[in-house]
Amino acid sequence: MQASQGFAQWIQLLELLHAAFAYQSGRIDPPSSLHKLDAQSLAQKAGEETLFLAVEDGALVGCAFAKVNPSCVYVGKVAVWPDRQGRGIGRLLMHAVEGFARGAGKPAMELDTRIELVENHKTFAAFGFVKTAERSHAGCTRATFITMQKALVP
Repeated sequence: MQASQGFAQWIQLLELLHAAFAYQSGRIDPPSSLHKLDAQSLAQKAGEETLFLAVEDGALVGCAFAKVNPSCVYVGKVAVWPDRQGRGIGRLLMHAVEGFARGAGKPAMELDTRIELVENHKTFAAFGFVKTAERSHAGCTRATFITMQKALVP
């Protein structure tokens, strides 16, 4: 479901993101931008982008953000509680974002994933994304992330 303006569980959402991204600690360099977020900045992000939530039995179990860009919809901060992963929640979130992108009339979805997280590359490839670029964070001399896109066939 898309979050409405009445959503107020920013601390729980932040906890979900930290739990889901914890496996990256010590694996990625530079560290995740997630560490710069707090409840207030997360609420601001949701005001600038579209927040998708997965809820089971009233509990927040997953999320994804979608930002409409001129040529595509950018997908970010896709997360599912670790104990709920492998149940199709991430797939449902990605399908919801895809429906949103199609509704926005965009021909593609795009995301970035860290170069070290090869399991994420495989997961997103299974969702239909293909690698389109390798890039680096400011100040880095090596590639630190890859960009992947999924073409949305009408």
